Amino acid sequence: MSKNRDALKFFQNFIYQMIDIGGVNLPKSIATSLGAKLGKLLREKGITRIESSLKKIYTVLNAKTRINSIDDNTLDITLKYSNKFCPIGGKFNPDKAELIQNTICIPYTVAILNSFNPEFKYESEILECILNSNNRHCRYKLIIKPKTKSKSSE
Repeated sequence: MSKNRDALKFFQNFIYQMIDIGGVNLPKSIATSLGAKLGKLLREKGITRIESSLKKIYTVLNAKTRINSIDDNTLDITLKYSNKFCPIGGKFNPDKAELIQNTICIPYTVAILNSFNPEFKYESEILECILNSNNRHCRYKLIIKPKTKSKSSE
């Protein structure tokens, strides 16, 4: 096993320990905070388009990224990895897939996007995940909606 893979396994075990000790809100808070910081950094570097920012963050994870526009408010995003190993969640493990998606992947991505366009609300629908499909792809829909003002803020 390579040193990179060993480091990723350590990182993944660290995440699972955080969840065991602090519950799901601890890694979710950390993922949101780190995503916001990365979004700010990307914005400072002039990367502000959703597609550009997503490609940049997934390139760091060694994913080949394909983004297709379904309509004005929905993107279909596919990440292809060189093997059946997710840099965030590890190998095939359906029991942990939803946990990793909801505490790390989605909050991190949404926080990055919120730093560019906070007037929008971002939702993700996971269609494929290495952790529960045992393949080399992650695929999700990103739904972008304008935020509505609450009646109390009028």
